[in-house]
Amino acid sequence: MRSLLIVNARLVDEGREFEADLYVHNGRIEAIGPDLAHRRADRVIDAAGLHLLPGMIDDQVHFREPGLVHKADIASESRAAVAGGVTSFMDMPNTRPPATDLEALEAKYARAERVSVANYSFYLGATNDNLDAVAGIDPAEHCGVKVFMGASTGNMLVDDEDSLRGIFAHCPTLIATHCEDTPLILDNERRFRARYGEDVPMTCHPLIRSHEACYRSSRRAVELAREHGTRLHVLHLTTERELELFEAGPVAGKRITAEACVHHLLLDDRDYETLGTRMKCNPAVKTRCDRDALRQALTQGKLDVIGTDHAPHTLEEKNQPYFKAPAGLPLVQHALPAALELFHDGVLRLPEVVSKTSHDVARCFRLRERGFLREGYWADLVLVDLRAGLEVRREDLLYKCGWSPFEGCRFRSRIHTTVVSGRIAWHRGRIVEGARGLRLAFARQR
Repeated sequence: MRSLLIVNARLVDEGREFEADLYVHNGRIEAIGPDLAHRRADRVIDAAGLHLLPGMIDDQVHFREPGLVHKADIASESRAAVAGGVTSFMDMPNTRPPATDLEALEAKYARAERVSVANYSFYLGATNDNLDAVAGIDPAEHCGVKVFMGASTGNMLVDDEDSLRGIFAHCPTLIATHCEDTPLILDNERRFRARYGEDVPMTCHPLIRSHEACYRSSRRAVELAREHGTRLHVLHLTTERELELFEAGPVAGKRITAEACVHHLLLDDRDYETLGTRMKCNPAVKTRCDRDALRQALTQGKLDVIGTDHAPHTLEEKNQPYFKAPAGLPLVQHALPAALELFHDGVLRLPEVVSKTSHDVARCFRLRERGFLREGYWADLVLVDLRAGLEVRREDLLYKCGWSPFEGCRFRSRIHTTVVSGRIAWHRGRIVEGARGLRLAFARQR
């Protein structure tokens, strides 16, 4: 399919909502206008009653390949992603082996080129001893460098002060951080073990992965970034207190930005009683007050983008006692419907949801020719029905792990069609076979 015509849509882009048609040719948006029905196209979609948005760009996923493919892989999770309105993703390095050198990183790109339905990029992982790889990364080719300033797998916890300073001083591109203070978390674990033994209730999770553990680490990341002039992006904020570290305002020109994740914007600590380890994630879901503060920070521009931190595990792995159950949730299949709940709840206007899930992610990472409905840009598009509800059912899930923390929930929006780099990847509840994503490129130099 070389051409696609979408007619009678209501477009949402760059703060505006307007009626128009959109014509795609050779993967790119060729024309946007009020009457393009005369254009000849291989495929025509009548979008009457639907909203046309730029596709969601998820800046934080764990698709688990290589080495952990019993629970997820790039093929399965990218299919789930396009079902959830995600047209591009940025994948994390804590795989087996970890992507802590350029050879391992390029192997992931080669795999994605063969199997990914969505567009893709991959983070290089920082360690205590790979500064040469960090300093040598090409900012135009990769989304960034991930620094775990909190517990992670393998050797990816960067807890040496000299190593941290070196990374912040010499990294030529965006640094994305996971911020939790490991010594404080370990101390909290000892206290709760002394009280409960190994049978710690899940309701204690946000007390172990505490407010102070998050704030202490986020504050340190911001201090280092200011000291060295680093381009810093702090992932998955969860507490009201951390918000004081960030400035309100538009993304353009910011050197320090921050992300909120859909589960931290929709869930709160009361949900541990029903979901248990199925909502165990790091950093932990905190209180209703924290959730509401995160929502407010989106409207103020203190939080710049919305992502998922999609991190699947099997149910067998999750259905273990507290200390053995791994942290992480499968989320991409309902990423955009979940974010659109903020519109339905009156927290964000529809153009603001689009900014936080697409425009501002593109601005934050300086993506080339994506993230907007603009002539000449790649056609990464999502048609959304804001009136057709979506019940989350296990039998409809595309995740390899086969479950969702949202099972039984009903979202108020449904993804009708997802177009990736000009090709239809999802349409009317089904994957359209043959679509392939492209490697993301970035308008950045050393």
